[in-house]
Amino acid sequence: MNEERLVDIEIKLARSDDMLEALNRVVYEQQKKIDRLEALYAALLHRMPESADNGADRNIENERPPHY
Repeated sequence: MNEERLVDIEIKLARSDDMLEALNRVVYEQQKKIDRLEALYAALLHRMPESADNGADRNIENERPPHY
């Protein structure tokens, strides 16, 4: 194996390592976002029955639309 070919292989390996590290960072950040969204979703689900009970007596026909 000649020197030039060995250098090319080392360059490709270094680039692959850099790409793998970048992808790992992206996956880590996405997982953190997913965890935050799941926590927010769980909190909203927890609040949902409370707000549904409070709105049971409302008469929507007589309410003004929110843009008024």
